[in-house]
Amino acid sequence: MVAAGEPMKKKAKQNLLNPNWVQLQQKLKLNNKSSRTYKEEDTPKSILGKRKESPNDESDDSQIDPLIPVNDDSSLTDAVAIDCEMVGVGQGNKSALGRVTMVNKWGNVLYDEFVRPVERVVDFRTKISGIRPRDLKKAIDFWTAQKRVAELMKGRILVGHALQNDLKALLLSHPKKDIRDTSEYQPFLKSGCRRALRHLAAEILGAEIQSGEHCPIQDARAAMLLYQRNRKEWERSLRDQFRLKKKQNKRKNKKKPKNEDTSNANHAIIES
Repeated sequence: MVAAGEPMKKKAKQNLLNPNWVQLQQKLKLNNKSSRTYKEEDTPKSILGKRKESPNDESDDSQIDPLIPVNDDSSLTDAVAIDCEMVGVGQGNKSALGRVTMVNKWGNVLYDEFVRPVERVVDFRTKISGIRPRDLKKAIDFWTAQKRVAELMKGRILVGHALQNDLKALLLSHPKKDIRDTSEYQPFLKSGCRRALRHLAAEILGAEIQSGEHCPIQDARAAMLLYQRNRKEWERSLRDQFRLKKKQNKRKNKKKPKNEDTSNANHAIIES
């Protein structure tokens, strides 16, 4: 009986001491929980994940080409970009259209064709144009290309670099109000001088183009992206210029009647 009762007495003694011990244990547990939640909230797993993934992420970002379209929408948009590659005809120093490319505002290709010039090609200018004799064997004729380009750019904003050269090669014109030439946009100039498209692409877009043979798709995309990234400011500056010209024309028109009135008065005096 005593042997059996002794453990119970010991158990009872332990129970008498337990309330304080239990409170201490509860406090310790609460502190442990709060410290755990603090660690989870203040040092989330995502940070560690980012640290592990950051080398890969950075390498992926460095390899991303900004000229690659963000979607595959090849619809005809309100703005289109054009770029042409030339070949030499005549004595070789005369330029003629050898390839024409047009992209939409997303950079997706609308039209890309090799073009057979009217005159015989004497210099393919392959190092720059990327055009080879085999490319023009089955190329479309100049007039077909010209007609299609005219259709695509009609009533739309035309974007490009040194557009006067492309339009001249195509024997086409376009309303000045609808031309967005990256070689003439004021913020892109350096000391008032025009800059090469490859320099603008490298500095503003972080894209490398024209390092060897020119690719008209890349060049058209670069011009379009330069325009799209600066579109708001570009369009605002054009609106301001238009308003200024309108005011100047109004002032000129107001001055004209006064001059006419004085001339009429002088004429009346002479007649009398």
